[in-house]
Amino acid sequence: MPYHTEAFNHYLETHRERFLTEFGQFIAQPSVAADGRGISEMAALVVERLRALGAEVTVFSTPGSPIVYAELGPRDAARTLLIYNHYDVQPEDPLDLWETPPFEMVIRDGIIYGRGTSDDKGELLSRIQAVEAWLATQGELPVRIKWVVEGEEETGSGHLGEWAEAHRDLLAADGLLWEGGGYDEAGRPTFGLGGKGLAYFELRCKGPSHDLHSAFAPMVVNPAWRLVWALSTLKAPDDTITLDGYLEHVRPLTDEEWARIDAVPLEFEAMRQRWGLAQWLNGMSDHEARRRYLSAPTITICGFHSGYGGAGSKTVLPAEAVAKLDFRLVDGLTVELARRLLREHLDRRGFTDIEIIDLGGEEFAASPPGSLVERAAIAASQETWGKTPVIFPWYAGSGPLYPLSARLGIPVIFAGATWHPNARAHSPNENILVRDYFDSMRFTAAFIAQFAALES
Repeated sequence: MPYHTEAFNHYLETHRERFLTEFGQFIAQPSVAADGRGISEMAALVVERLRALGAEVTVFSTPGSPIVYAELGPRDAARTLLIYNHYDVQPEDPLDLWETPPFEMVIRDGIIYGRGTSDDKGELLSRIQAVEAWLATQGELPVRIKWVVEGEEETGSGHLGEWAEAHRDLLAADGLLWEGGGYDEAGRPTFGLGGKGLAYFELRCKGPSHDLHSAFAPMVVNPAWRLVWALSTLKAPDDTITLDGYLEHVRPLTDEEWARIDAVPLEFEAMRQRWGLAQWLNGMSDHEARRRYLSAPTITICGFHSGYGGAGSKTVLPAEAVAKLDFRLVDGLTVELARRLLREHLDRRGFTDIEIIDLGGEEFAASPPGSLVERAAIAASQETWGKTPVIFPWYAGSGPLYPLSARLGIPVIFAGATWHPNARAHSPNENILVRDYFDSMRFTAAFIAQFAALES
């Protein structure tokens, strides 16, 4: 359906400073899921802002962070749009690498800095503000909107799946607009139809009751070596995964899926330069790198700690060694399967002393091409930027798509304006461009209009 873009854009300009001030309030409120700091306070801010739209808001308690659920728009609308965002953020560590305070909005050279700017408070609030601008300039919404805003995304959305299953009827919708979407180094909009799954584990090996003098190494087990040896059995030197049975479960891709992957343009040289790389892993070609990036499962050592890591030397035999591992899961692999295979693999090699601690996970989920939400996002991109977006069959990253999309049979699209190549999400100096923040509002309005108007 057509909408009055001039009136909408004028409203954005008129309320520009207020919108940015509100964004500063969101950034200033810590909401770190990893340690729970500010979670309840941030949830309250989201509730307040959604109620200011006139939305019917319900807060669902969970054993972890509360889930904020909102509905607005005509109950008898022909279509219902489910929107997903999250209000939690990553820890700010390492603090000394931030150029500005992480929980303070700083605008410099057209860039907004602060934890959560791009992931995901900027998109959450800009979508809310877009709906405000729609109601003020267009009148009633043309669709019923159901909004799910959770506070555990950064720790694996541990309670979202159970909640979604218990509220299947409440969540019924014709399409799901997910967080994310943005543009690449060439300025092309990039949207996605899903994401890889994720299984996150901590491996822990214990030795003596406390650190010992390293002179005792010939007679006392060293947990650091035990863990190194165990980890070395999971991958070969050429990076091939050697976890028993893991690759056997991967579903082979169809020719059509390979074609969709091959059609995704990536700015390989710009990516290598930004990351300080001379070449890809094992010297692979750009073509092979793209295929592996989107199709390959992974096992990644995200962190390893044992013994002394300070300046100079300290000759100790450590009492404990800990490694953090993440498994990116493609179709055919599940969190439970990864957990079971890992335990059996280690036990088979005598590493029964290594404890596996489950730190959460998410299943692979992707929608087939051609859905209403995908077509609405493409049309909205053309309307907002005059560009047809690049559509990823699924992103290489992960999110809690499965319980809200695949399990409920609701097609999903990652689409928006808030991700840019140097956004530094999860890192110090996380940021979003001021221009993109307001483009997110314009895109949201265009998406709502297209979602309401396109033929099924």
